[in-house]
Amino acid sequence: MIIELKKFTSKETIEHLASKYQAFHIFDENKDFLITSASVKELDKDLNKHVENQWVFATDMQLSSRNFRPTTREVTLKAGLSIGGKQKNTLLIGGPCSVESEEQIRSASELLNELNLSVLRGGCYKPRTSPYSFQGMELDGLQLLSKMKSEFGHLIISEVRDATHVAEIIEHTDIIQIGAKAMYDQGILRACAKTQKPVMIKRGFGTTLQEFTQAAEFILSGGNSNVILCERGIRTFETKTRFTLDLCGVAWLQEHTNLPIILDPSHAMGYAYGVPALTKACMAMSVEGLIIETHPNPTEAKSDASQQLDYDGFRNLYNDLQPLAECLGRKIR
Repeated sequence: MIIELKKFTSKETIEHLASKYQAFHIFDENKDFLITSASVKELDKDLNKHVENQWVFATDMQLSSRNFRPTTREVTLKAGLSIGGKQKNTLLIGGPCSVESEEQIRSASELLNELNLSVLRGGCYKPRTSPYSFQGMELDGLQLLSKMKSEFGHLIISEVRDATHVAEIIEHTDIIQIGAKAMYDQGILRACAKTQKPVMIKRGFGTTLQEFTQAAEFILSGGNSNVILCERGIRTFETKTRFTLDLCGVAWLQEHTNLPIILDPSHAMGYAYGVPALTKACMAMSVEGLIIETHPNPTEAKSDASQQLDYDGFRNLYNDLQPLAECLGRKIR
C-alpha cells in the first residue's frame, strides 16, 4: 500500500506511523508518502486522519506502477536533457563494451561528438563469466571516462559489478548501470537508493518481469525516483543468438510501469550483423533509449568482440534511425 500523508504532518507523527506499519518513508514532489508491503489492504482508523490519499496493490510492484503514477516518470540527465515524462527524446548511447585504453575511448568520444550524441558508455568493472577473461581497467578506466567527460562534455554510464566499488561508480558516472548479473545485489540497490543520480537496471537473463520491477522498487522506496529499466535479452531454448530480446515484455512494462525504458540490442543479438535491424525494431517501440556497443576495431576488442559495430556501422545505423525517429515524433539525443 502507498499512503500519501496530509501536508504539515509532523516529523514525529511520520516516524511513528512508519515504525508502526513497518513502512518506508519518501518525500517526492513535495509530498510525504509511506510505502508498506502490498499485503496491507486497509488502515487502522487512527491513521485515517493523517491520510490524503491511498493506493492498494495486488503485488509489491507499487511505486513503479501506473496505477500509482499513470504517466512515465521524467528522469533528468542534465540541464536541458530528460527522458520520459512529456519528453520525446530517445538516447542513443554508444561506446565500447570495455574501456581498454585512452586512445580507444577517446576515439569513441570523438564519434559521439561528431554525431551530437549525449551519453558515452564503457565498462570498467567487468562481471565476466570466466575468471580468465579481461576483467576491465577498474578505477583507471573510470578516470579515463571522467577525463573524456571533461574534454567532450558527454554524460557517462558505466556498470557496477558488486558493492565493493559502488561508491566509485557513483562518483565517476552520470548514470549508474546495474548489470544483469548484479540486479539482485541488495548492497548495490540500497547504495543507489541513497543517491539522486539516475540508475539504469538491466534485466537478468533469467528474471521475470515481476522480479525486474521489484528490483526497481528497492531504489524507489529508498528515495531515488530516477530509475530506468533496461531490457537486454533473456535466456531461452534458442542457441543461434546470444539471448532473446523480450519485446513482448517491453510492451508489458510500457503498459504497467511508469519507468523509462532503454533497450540493448547488442547484448541480446550477440552478433553485429543483426544489431542494426534489431535496433530499428526497438526504436519502433518508442522507447526512451538504446545502447549500442561500438569499437574502433571490433576484432581486437577485449570483450564481446562479436557484437560490437565498427564506427562506420554505427554511423550508418544512426543515419538509418533518423527517418524512423521522425515518423515517431522523437528526437535522437
